[in-house]
Amino acid sequence: MSDPAQSIRAASCADDYDPNSMPVAKAREFIARFLTPVSAIERLHIRAALGRVLAEDVMSPLDVPSHDNSAMDGYALRFADLKPAGDTRLKIAGTAFAGVPFAGTATAGECVRIMTGAVMPHGLDTIVMQEHAMAGGDHVTIGGGHKAGQHLRFAGEDLKTGQVALKRGLVVRPAEIGLIASLGIGEVSVYRRLRVAFFSTGDELRSIGTPLGEGQIYDSNRYTIHGMLARLGCELIDMGVVRDDPKLIEQAFTTAAKSADVVITSGGVSVGEADFVKELMDRLGEVVFWKIAMKPGRPLAYGRIGGAHFFGLPGNPVSVMVTFYQFVRDALLKLSGRDPVPTLPSFRVPCTTPLKKAPGRTEFQRGVLTQDAAGHWSVAVTGEQGSGILRSMCEANCFIILPTDQGNVAAGALVEVQVMEGIT
Repeated sequence: MSDPAQSIRAASCADDYDPNSMPVAKAREFIARFLTPVSAIERLHIRAALGRVLAEDVMSPLDVPSHDNSAMDGYALRFADLKPAGDTRLKIAGTAFAGVPFAGTATAGECVRIMTGAVMPHGLDTIVMQEHAMAGGDHVTIGGGHKAGQHLRFAGEDLKTGQVALKRGLVVRPAEIGLIASLGIGEVSVYRRLRVAFFSTGDELRSIGTPLGEGQIYDSNRYTIHGMLARLGCELIDMGVVRDDPKLIEQAFTTAAKSADVVITSGGVSVGEADFVKELMDRLGEVVFWKIAMKPGRPLAYGRIGGAHFFGLPGNPVSVMVTFYQFVRDALLKLSGRDPVPTLPSFRVPCTTPLKKAPGRTEFQRGVLTQDAAGHWSVAVTGEQGSGILRSMCEANCFIILPTDQGNVAAGALVEVQVMEGIT
């Protein structure tokens, strides 16, 4: 990894750098500059590799398919034996099954009954589906209208020996496991899991199962962060709740940075008297920025502490999720070795509800994307958009992204939506 202090100084001298109010696109750009994926590699059985990131290309040791074979149940024949017009009557010389090839030789005027996946008998070049043939005894009658080479899968048409079957940087899903197994490969090289330490800060936070005193709330952010990290396949280090005490927070930072690649906190990055996180980061590490020109989620800090990346998320629960999916998600996937990092799909649709928006910040309002009977898509806001209303995230299946210079949006106007279904 590059020297973090040098990287931060380079960023601070860059054009348009404003740590007090970083534009969303610029913040993403700065974060991306400092990301170096993990390099440690593990060798795992393919079943244990589910959800992991390939550290090396998977090369095919054989042709796939390994032989010319039939794509259909039917009859293998010579195309030259078919009459240009009218019916053709051929003798059935035998049968070829998947895994049990036809052992004989079909001469002119003969065909072979063949099953899907069976090796194509020597000298034959075309398959006719059984639905297009009429069998009777040891003969079959075939009509016209066929093409040479139809329904035939050729050796190596999917993969050739020595060809890259799967590229480094891909996540291993069930389909990838099946493909690797089809090549006869039992183990693959994957990057180690990204280690992420996280904790909440705040004297007002209480753990589930304990009674609440006046002004106290249950710590929900840590559970939300746990769920989002688990979906990304990270190795989790849950450090619990840390009180608003500079010594305790400093100790938590030091411990987390020694054991993790990334440290994530929630709360403590605004300008309140008890918000020590930014002050400690200035002393213990380096901060690239600590405020974003966005809503919700303005107090977002990013920097380095020791060898670990640091993301200081806001304290409000909606802000935690919005900033995680807009900044932290992509960074963690990149650090995990994903290449390319999958982007969240977005497109423009009419908004059926009017939206309130003041120019000056990018807003991520929560929306419900629906499709009517005619197949037309539209979006509506979930309701109140306060950063403390976590229910808005439960009801939403997309973000409505309103650009910085956007003002109020009239009902019926087109807006950009970013699909979140399946990521939250």
